[in-house]
Amino acid sequence: MTNDLFSSLRTYLNKVSEGERTPAELANALNTWVKQSGDVLKTKIDEEVHNTVSRMGFIKREEFDELKAELEALKKVSTKKAPAKKSTPVKTKAAIQKKGNR
Repeated sequence: MTNDLFSSLRTYLNKVSEGERTPAELANALNTWVKQSGDVLKTKIDEEVHNTVSRMGFIKREEFDELKAELEALKKVSTKKAPAKKSTPVKTKAAIQKKGNR
């Protein structure tokens, strides 16, 4: 990447000194290269951070907020349901026999 920059700069400087390019064109090309390099670098950094964070088991804030909202929605649904009927105690075989013996 550094070699590309230096070779590009040498080429442009030679063209400027030979009159094929203007200093403004050189500056414009340099600005474009810096912007593109910055975008590529930012993308690579974002990917590396994402991979490292994923390996560590962390989630993004957006994912956390989505899960939190889903949990709150589930809690609201469960509290809106009617309370379950109390079940009558199940009579065991021994309890039935005791009643019959009386």
